[in-house]
Amino acid sequence: MALDEIRRLLARHARPDLRTAVDGVSIFRADRPVPPAPTTYGRVFALVAQGVKRCSIGDRVYEYGAGHYLVASVELPVTSWFAEASPGRPGLGVGLDLDPVLVTELLLLREGGGPAAPADPPPCGIAVSAAPAELLDAVTRLLRLLDRPDDITALAPLIKREIVWRLITGDQGVVLRQVALPDGSLSHVARAVRWIRDHHAERFRVEDLAQQAGMSVSAFHRNFQAITGISPIRFQKQIRLQRARLHLRADPGDVAGIGRRVGYESPSQFSREYRRQFGTPPSAAGSSTPARAED
Repeated sequence: MALDEIRRLLARHARPDLRTAVDGVSIFRADRPVPPAPTTYGRVFALVAQGVKRCSIGDRVYEYGAGHYLVASVELPVTSWFAEASPGRPGLGVGLDLDPVLVTELLLLREGGGPAAPADPPPCGIAVSAAPAELLDAVTRLLRLLDRPDDITALAPLIKREIVWRLITGDQGVVLRQVALPDGSLSHVARAVRWIRDHHAERFRVEDLAQQAGMSVSAFHRNFQAITGISPIRFQKQIRLQRARLHLRADPGDVAGIGRRVGYESPSQFSREYRRQFGTPPSAAGSSTPARAED
């Protein structure tokens, strides 16, 4: 079976830094259940070959196990973890960064001259499906190149192209289509996402973000919620808390200062929201073992 070969290839080539010799391809491995940890999903395809992964954003939880894949069409702050893994049966998966230019090119071939009009409201920026045999076969051939590095330059672009084609023509093609809509709702929301990420410590008015996105306030709220699963204000809160957790691992003694750095004027509010998000007070952040980033 293709999945068995994928497992062997992933186990053989997994590295602590997740990278591989194929540009844009990463391998993730966990030898035990990994505690939920904040991370960011960009435009990515991720396939689990063994174990069970979960990721959450807002109230949405996505679970994908062996033979299932996740696609993300916009950069989102999520909480991600391996829920099932052990030394004898480690969690294994592979990720591929999605190139918007390639997605657009293949959509033009698929849809006869131009991508279809965007859905209204747009689909969520993350989706999970079972991988069909054709997609597993393409992933297997891409991973085989790790055993034949001289073939990577010539063959990896061709196989990546096939993988993206399988995704476009598969169950989650509508999510991939959003990657290629520069004037679509996702593009406008993505600009707002980047602004919030880059200015997470600043206050903002949703009306101003809507204006930047070229939408009415109601349309902006509707599209932002559809794509990210949460409101702009809650999105900013998740970014702030994720950044705070990273800062606290480096400097666990400066709780109040880090709270101010990420945008909290009230230490008590920072402590309350941090505990609600991560289950421990910020003062305990430095005592936990950092989870390895994945995807």
